Amino acid sequence: AGLTITDKRKKRMRFSLPYRRITEQLIYRSGNNRPKDIQDLTDGILEVVNGSSHLGTLRSIKQQNPDLDWNVNTNLPSYALLNLVNQGLIDFTVADSNQVLLIRRFYPKLYVAFDISEPRHLAWALPKSDDESLYRATLEFFRSIKADKTLDQLIERHYGHAGSLNYVGNCTFREHVIKRLPVYRRLFEKAGAQHSIDWRLLAAIGYQESHWRKNAVSPTGVRGIMMLTQKTAKQLGIRDRSDPRESIDGGARYFVQRKKTIPERIPEPDQTWMALAAYNVGFGHLEDARILTEQRGGNPDKWMDVKQSLPLLSNKKWYRKTKHGYARGMEPVVYVENIRNYYDLLVWLTENDGLQKKAPESIAKDTIQSSDLPALDSIRAEVDQNNLAL
Repeated sequence: AGLTITDKRKKRMRFSLPYRRITEQLIYRSGNNRPKDIQDLTDGILEVVNGSSHLGTLRSIKQQNPDLDWNVNTNLPSYALLNLVNQGLIDFTVADSNQVLLIRRFYPKLYVAFDISEPRHLAWALPKSDDESLYRATLEFFRSIKADKTLDQLIERHYGHAGSLNYVGNCTFREHVIKRLPVYRRLFEKAGAQHSIDWRLLAAIGYQESHWRKNAVSPTGVRGIMMLTQKTAKQLGIRDRSDPRESIDGGARYFVQRKKTIPERIPEPDQTWMALAAYNVGFGHLEDARILTEQRGGNPDKWMDVKQSLPLLSNKKWYRKTKHGYARGMEPVVYVENIRNYYDLLVWLTENDGLQKKAPESIAKDTIQSSDLPALDSIRAEVDQNNLAL
């Protein structure tokens, strides 16, 4: 899985139907001059993985640009070379666009200079054989998951939110992880354990709501870390919305309530994303969007389709057809996608002990040591898992 289809590889292997289109991209580190074209690479160190399709692309480019040169790394995978660029140990590397989309969340100082290839396709590769039964089964499998939109759902699940968090938002979040989260982490962990919620998801909700500020107040009167309305707080028995313990526990209970309103037949993680949307915009408006989704030929049980319909709730042509009327439907879409990103970052940091082992300044500067193999393995595992799932 995850191999780029090239003419050279097609001579040795047989490929399934493609499942994703990517480009090969030249990557550099922010703070350095952005190369505008191939000629700008002669002043820096370009390093690529041995045996990769990137190497073949560079060889083709060199025919028209004889001064182009690069180092071939026989020991490290592409993920590790991206880390070396992030640290400033090499100037450039080449990576597939889908890989870059995922990794930039963890290394936000990585930037794309330009594409060095035309769009190409990823696919599964099989050995050439006189027995074509496995190959035929693979073709049928991909035809099936394309027809019933399973493939689209998988791509949305793993990649749909990955590009929505910009550099400033990413760095601000990391700074607040260092300075603010430690004050409330124990409360998130306790509430998560009591209500069977991953505490990092609960913390991500809290960050989206208030940036972990206990005295946060919105113009509409919601307040506290979990930004609860006065009505919701009264229903939950909360006396002081500005009390972090009460707010976090109340937010956890309210999220559980929202999730219970989502039909059980909806699988995870779609059930969680819809519960988050209901937390933000209300269950009634979410139901309106699900009904519109079905009317428009989509699947009301899939977040990928429902998030296309939610923004229509601010359009009179559509909201006049709904039971609950007008809503700022784009807000829950942004809300859910941001939380997904914050959650992914918290999982990555905590599972690699990033919040305990790394000095605050090293996290803030996004520097992961080259010897930090668990961090690299985590990124590699995520991308590999996504490719295998597809």
